[in-house]
This record gives sequence, C-alpha cells and structure tokens, in this order.
Amino acid sequence: MSAAPDYQAQYQAFKQRGLKLDMSRGKPAPEQLDLSNALTEALPTYKAADGTDARNYGGSVGLPEARALFAELLDVPAAQVVVDSSASLSLMHDVIVYALLNGVPGHAPWVQNPVTFLCPVPGYDRHFAICEARGIKMINVPMNADGPDMDLVEKLVAEDASIKGMWLVPKYSNPGGVVFSDQVVERLAAMKTAAPDFRLMWDDAYRFHHLGEQKLAVANILQACEKAGNPDRAIVFASSSKVSWAGSGVAALAASPANIAWWTKHAGFRSIGPDKINQLRHVRFLKDLATVEALMEQHRQLLKPKFDAVLAQFQALLGDVSGVSWTQPQGGYFIDLVTPDGAAKRTVALAKEAGITLTPAGAAFPYGLDPKDRHIRIAPSFPSLDEINQAAQGIALSLRLALTA
Repeated sequence: MSAAPDYQAQYQAFKQRGLKLDMSRGKPAPEQLDLSNALTEALPTYKAADGTDARNYGGSVGLPEARALFAELLDVPAAQVVVDSSASLSLMHDVIVYALLNGVPGHAPWVQNPVTFLCPVPGYDRHFAICEARGIKMINVPMNADGPDMDLVEKLVAEDASIKGMWLVPKYSNPGGVVFSDQVVERLAAMKTAAPDFRLMWDDAYRFHHLGEQKLAVANILQACEKAGNPDRAIVFASSSKVSWAGSGVAALAASPANIAWWTKHAGFRSIGPDKINQLRHVRFLKDLATVEALMEQHRQLLKPKFDAVLAQFQALLGDVSGVSWTQPQGGYFIDLVTPDGAAKRTVALAKEAGITLTPAGAAFPYGLDPKDRHIRIAPSFPSLDEINQAAQGIALSLRLALTA
C-alpha cells in the first residue's frame, strides 16, 4: 500500500520555483494583442464616410460607420446604437449615474428612494463595485446552468418596487461560463415588475469569445423585450476590449429609441464627442461581422490550449477530491473553481505565497462576501502556456494543502 502524498512537501517544493504570476484579471496575452497591431496602420485618412473630420469635436452618438458595425455585431438597428468611450464598463457606470440623478425616461430620479439591484452569483466583481460605490443595495440570485434562478427573480421583482435593475452577462458569464437559454431570456423580458422603471443591464462582453468549435448563441434581448411589451427594459453593452486592444478599444450601447434619446441627452453634458479617431481605425480594421469572427478564431486558437491545460491539471490533481469541482466553459475568459465550504480564501492565500496572484476569494459576490467561501475565479489568458501549466499545479497544491491544514 502506497503512502499518502505529502502535499506540504510538494507545496514547499513548488514555492522554490520562485514564480511571479498575476492571474487576478482576465487580461489578453501579448500574443492576442499583437493580432490587432494593424490598427496602427488603419488610418490613411481622417475623414469618415459622411465627410466628418474625425479629429474634431462632435459626433455624440458615434460615427455612422461605427454605429453600423456594432449594429451588425449586435443584430440591432444602427439607429438604436451609440458608440462612445473605450470601455463598456464606463457606459454601464454612466447609465447607473444618469438613472440615479435623472431617472429613466418618464420616471423620477432613482435616488429619491432606496434602490436595489439583483445580482446573479457568482458574477462580475466590477458590476458589484459600481452598485456599492453608488449606494445601491444588492441581492444575490443563484445562477443555474441556463441562467439566473428565474423563479426567484420573478418573485423578487414582483414584490419589491425598490428593485430597479439587474446585472446580467448572458453569454459565457464571468466567471461561470453560463449561456442563457431562450426561455430565460423570454422570462426576463416578459416578467412583471413592481418597479415600472426596471432595467436589465445586459453586459454582452463575450459575444464572440468562443473556446469550443461550436459558436453558441443567445436570444436577442431587445427583440424579446419589444415583443413582450417592455421595449425600454434592456440596455445592451458591448466593446472591442478583448477583440482588439484591451486598453484602447471601442464601446457601444444598444437600446430602445427612447433609451437612446435619454442617453444622448444626458451624455451631452459630460462630453463634446467621443474619440472618433479610435472609432474610425476600428471600423477600418474590424470591417464587418465576418472579419471579427475570423479574428476571434485566432484568439480562440491562442486561448483554448491554456484553458485545456488548467482543466487537465485540475483533473489530474483534484479529480479525486470530494467537494471540489470546476466549470468547463465553452467560451469567455474564466474558470470557476469551487472548493469545499470554507476553503477558498485559504487556497488563494497559499497560492499567493507560492507566487500566484488570484482574484480575491469572494470577489464574484456582492460586497466580496461568498457566503460559503467556495468560489475562486481562474483567469488563464495572460500567462504563457508553460506558466499556466505551472500555475494550475500550484493552485491545485494550494487547495490540497488548504484542505489538510
């Protein structure tokens, strides 16, 4: 009979490697960023298709060709698209602030009364940070395999008029990789809400970020809301941040005509116009849906081996551990590692000691509080393949040690 593995000794040996890996965010690797280096050569002229000089002021809703590009990518009319900023998170923040201070079309400012948001968990920490910074109460909603627990969602929104909105990442969700079913989309669009000014904050961050060969799709939320008689309910956000350059992308907002007019009015006070040079070079580089899909296939070829490496290491080193599981995402940027109760924080701390910086345990929950201390977000994208293999080993050893300490 063989002796039980000495995980303390293995962990100490791993520490001696002296790794310094930061896996705290889902950053594209340098090789991914290099795929879009042609952006630097995409401006033979500064004139847009309608003659606009992109170097000057104006164009509050974005260049016509930029709106047309995102309209094709998001399957919405160009008139219902605004292209602004370099990051969709900025647009989300502004929508929340405008609603708090001014109200949404036809309604009083949210700030006049307590405001609550529903937050599917595990979810995106930066969504939760916006709410916390702006004094919005958050309620956890469990995430199922096909989207949020809709029985609970429908019950909560029907009973509580303070619930003004809900954060949603409908495709390859952060961090669980969940893809919303058509039924979930339809129920979100049609559900009865006590608050007539309820909004779905629809963060379509990973629309083209496939890992598998199958390109999974999610139903069009704007069409579903219109069909259900709630045309103003959803506001869709997207960007090129993990398509081209993460720090110099182009962001878009898509919504009903009333919401677009509302956005344009209030955004006009904070800017004379967006960065149209960046919009123009992105239009000339990305061109159309087919070009974007071809570019994202190159991203997939770089990312998939890293995800496969993590999954293989976890299976080899953790596959026999009761209470440990992990997602096997078909797209997006993350793996959700689930530990037995009470082990996530200790695992993250041990990984840090071993030279691997992870997102803080609990970050995938409002206020940073994972009730059972179980979820760890793994971001395999930035390190090299060799580094990812080592990091996955280190994380697995840290979890093993956390469970024996």
